[in-house]
Amino acid sequence: MAGVARLPNARIAHLYSNPYFSPKHHCLSLLTSISAMSQLLQIHAHLLTSGLLFTDKFLVSEILRFAALHPSGDLLHARTLLFQSPSPMSSSWNHVIRGLCLTPSPAEAVEVFLQMRRREATPNELTYPFVIKSCADLPDLWLGRQVHADAFKNAVGSIVYVENTLIHLYGSCGVIDDSRKVFDKMPNRTVVSWNTILSVYVDNLMVEEAWKTYGKMMNRGFESDQTTYLVLLCASALMGSLRLGRWVHSQIIYKGFSVSLKLGTALVNMYAKCGAVNVASNVFDRMPERNVWSWSAIILGLAQHGSAGEALDLFRKMRRSSLIEPNNVTFLGVLCACSHAGLVSQGYQFFHEMINVHRIKPQMSHYRAMVDILSRKGLLLEAFEFIKVMQIDPDAVVWRTLLSACQLHSSGDAYVIGDVAKKMLLMLEPDRCENYVIVANMYSEHGSWEEAAKVRKMMREDGMQKMAGESCIEVSG
Repeated sequence: MAGVARLPNARIAHLYSNPYFSPKHHCLSLLTSISAMSQLLQIHAHLLTSGLLFTDKFLVSEILRFAALHPSGDLLHARTLLFQSPSPMSSSWNHVIRGLCLTPSPAEAVEVFLQMRRREATPNELTYPFVIKSCADLPDLWLGRQVHADAFKNAVGSIVYVENTLIHLYGSCGVIDDSRKVFDKMPNRTVVSWNTILSVYVDNLMVEEAWKTYGKMMNRGFESDQTTYLVLLCASALMGSLRLGRWVHSQIIYKGFSVSLKLGTALVNMYAKCGAVNVASNVFDRMPERNVWSWSAIILGLAQHGSAGEALDLFRKMRRSSLIEPNNVTFLGVLCACSHAGLVSQGYQFFHEMINVHRIKPQMSHYRAMVDILSRKGLLLEAFEFIKVMQIDPDAVVWRTLLSACQLHSSGDAYVIGDVAKKMLLMLEPDRCENYVIVANMYSEHGSWEEAAKVRKMMREDGMQKMAGESCIEVSG
């Protein structure tokens, strides 16, 4: 068949003709040189017909290694072969679990692990990290705890790279105290251990705790690596602290790290979210390589800080000059730009392009952006009709956006639509004081003084207090 890589017949025949080397050794030699699944299938077929395959567990393991982990492999073939093998080695199970763990279907990796335990095969220290990572990706805390217990039963629960994934598991499931317990009880830690607990704190918005932990890491004599700085840049972005972000950038330069794709993207994101969009643009322009996340970071950053025209120009440049496909974050930035620029028709155009051309399913953030586009222009009825046809139930932010717009725009529909938005908002968030303030202000704007007084009385009786507005400014660090 044209285009299918095949092994020369002479090489296959050589498996059995050379008296100095066994077919097994020739097979292992071939396995190190192949680059296509079609070649692996030829070796597999010859070993199967010769009866050698299932009499040698190591051969099965090596075939599974290629099928499960090589870029040209076939995980379905690997899984089928694994389940057909009479008593595979632990490494065979590990190859397939690892391959499945790295796909968008981590549940399949867990299922293979459960099958491994049903067949009474013994996992080892190389099995558990990928199973635990799969539990974290799901995320499934109940199952993760069982795997954790199983690792201890098999005397590998205190191995450093197993514990690193346990920290990640509990952090992904939001059980931060358990992450910290695993970390604190570790007899030996590596930089990966510190990076993992730092990531847990940042991912769960505990940025102050992350910086404290980083200080302890430095005091214990551990050297930061690129991953450490990636996490710290994310922490700086979440805090909106340009000072800390610049310090991290200076450390990257001081340590001599090249600005990789990930570091460059993190720097663009940090500077953009801290308001230094000019610096973010400079970093972006100097990046030797960019991916969709790099483009998305600069587009969203420009859009959020009022440079809507530049954001849309960059989006058009991205589509013209590269083969990079925009993702959901890219379109969020584009819709945000349309909102700030008051571009209603373009907002609709991009929203439908996202769905119909790029097959990206809208998330709540995209629906919020569209409601914001319409609300800012005073198109309250259009925004209300858009909410009614959303494919997911609108959240409180969507209704709050519409209600705030009803307060600002005094069209004929504002009072009726605002009343509906009010009811939905108070149903979703009955204890949030800010919602009642918006409702009271809306009644006041429309001259419904008695209704406004009732809302304020209800707030007093329920002990609600309006939060004082506050701003943050950084002066000399």
